[in-house]
Amino acid sequence: MAQETEQQAPSTRPAAPARALLPSILPAAAVGVLASLTFVGVSSAAEQLQRVLWGPLPKALGVGPYSVLWMFVMLVATGAAVGLVVWKVPGHAGPDPATTGLNAPVLPLYVLPGLVLAAGLMLAGGPSLGPENPIIAVNVGLVAWLGTRFLPRRPGALWPVLAEAATIGALFGTPVAAALVISEALAGKPMPGLLWDNLFAPLTAGAFGAITTTLVAHPTFDLGLPPLGHPNGRDVLAALVIAPVAALLGMCAVRAFPYVHAAFQRLRHPMLMLPAGGVVLGALAAVGGHLTLFKGLSEVGVLAANPDGWSAGQFATMTVVKLAALLVAASCGFRGGRIFPAVFIGTALGLCAHALVPAVHPSLGVATGVLGILLAITRQGWVSLFTAAVLVASPAIIALLCIASLPAWLLVTGRPQMQLRADGTSIR
Repeated sequence: MAQETEQQAPSTRPAAPARALLPSILPAAAVGVLASLTFVGVSSAAEQLQRVLWGPLPKALGVGPYSVLWMFVMLVATGAAVGLVVWKVPGHAGPDPATTGLNAPVLPLYVLPGLVLAAGLMLAGGPSLGPENPIIAVNVGLVAWLGTRFLPRRPGALWPVLAEAATIGALFGTPVAAALVISEALAGKPMPGLLWDNLFAPLTAGAFGAITTTLVAHPTFDLGLPPLGHPNGRDVLAALVIAPVAALLGMCAVRAFPYVHAAFQRLRHPMLMLPAGGVVLGALAAVGGHLTLFKGLSEVGVLAANPDGWSAGQFATMTVVKLAALLVAASCGFRGGRIFPAVFIGTALGLCAHALVPAVHPSLGVATGVLGILLAITRQGWVSLFTAAVLVASPAIIALLCIASLPAWLLVTGRPQMQLRADGTSIR
């Protein structure tokens, strides 16, 4: 009977032969190296500018680098500078960032310099956004132009996929994140061959992007928190509470996103919207302090280096302020992504849980807090799990994260995402 059932089962799709996959290796590898160097170049230039703007310059003016006055001045000035780029530079630094996600459109070549400039100014000036969305968009546009120009026989749809995978690999320092994102994008789509046949070229691009970044910049996501050890019942309970709470907190920002975006859109001009956003961000920085500025990756390291260094109230304040700053920065027109600041929000929330209930292990609090907030904001299940896991060097955390993701996902699935359509309505 079992033999008969096996014979009646539908045949699987034929796998692609090796000769069909081999020609994609060199182009994918080249895309990986190019995407990584673009990311490292933009990030390094922004970091150098940040050091000047938040170090020698305020000291020369006799102002504290992280005084309320200087934070306010810098955020408003950054809004004006980015607004000027959006207004005057050809291409207006790309589409409204509230309408874009990790899957970037192929932008014309003349748009890319303005987008790079707007993203670099934002990263250096302090708004709470990361580099992922604009860097992916820049690499997609650049790789699509180069690919169609020098290898016109290759399918045009191949280049954006390679560029996205390469950039994600470069951003996270590992091709695993790229493979997970592409796998989610391929789910439900008709595709020839097996899944790994379709992932072969993107994974190659992601691997070369990751290894290039590792060799050039030596990135790490491990926060150095104490390992969890063998989990117990209290850990399971904590995971089941913290991740859904983080998801609910993230959904509050998601719900408010179209309304805050609409409020800034009423100003109609980038030289009004972005400086106005800078004013609000300056006020938030005065409340939350300098750790709530920037994309948040370095600041997460500061929190993790001393998980008992702040009170529960201070962690809660930083969580709420950073979430509000992310919401405002993403709504008023700053070019940036939402993943890196979301990691800060989840970390602060997890450490707040540890401060409130010392029995909550800090590694568990951070990982489940990041998981919940990323599920709400990105709606990318695999990337959320992966990011939460790599922050904590503890294999035991993975099972707890999978358990915690279940109630958190039930809270966010089918509800609006933190991305808008061109008409300003939420995407579900």
